[in-house]
Amino acid sequence: MTDSSPATDPAADFSPDDAEVIQEPRLWHKDGWTARVIKNEDDDGWAVAMIKDGEPEPALVGPWTMGRDKKNPKPLDTSAFNTLVKTASEVLRRHEQQLHAQLHKRMSVETGEGDVEVTLDIVPDEYEPYALLSALDAFGERIAQVRVAPNFKLTKARAQAWAEGGFGRVE
Repeated sequence: MTDSSPATDPAADFSPDDAEVIQEPRLWHKDGWTARVIKNEDDDGWAVAMIKDGEPEPALVGPWTMGRDKKNPKPLDTSAFNTLVKTASEVLRRHEQQLHAQLHKRMSVETGEGDVEVTLDIVPDEYEPYALLSALDAFGERIAQVRVAPNFKLTKARAQAWAEGGFGRVE
């Protein structure tokens, strides 16, 4: 009989932070990233794929340098790996910024009570996506909030009309 309690199960103590460091000529794994040198499907060259732990797709795929023999890829090294991590991290950061910009809009409108910030936050739910249109006063306190369609277009004119209409239901 085998005891599989957490105290004796080696897999129970494993976390991604404990992952071993791999430093092979075509495969490096360190600090949550994996660099894998792969054969380029389009030609005789090589490519490198950078994959963040837990992600199904590479964050970055790019050409890789041929070695001295002009046949095999140049081996990965510390400098190259660090540069690839920095580049792949920047790609992910820009993607997140772009997604945030698509899902969150903000503008200011003038009302009789002062300036009001109108925000549109899209909730990309897989089954029932929607958006929240909100009005915030000068102190950041929410004055009103209504649920709108996820394809609602927030424009200055629509925000102003919503404010002038008393922040009621939006069609």
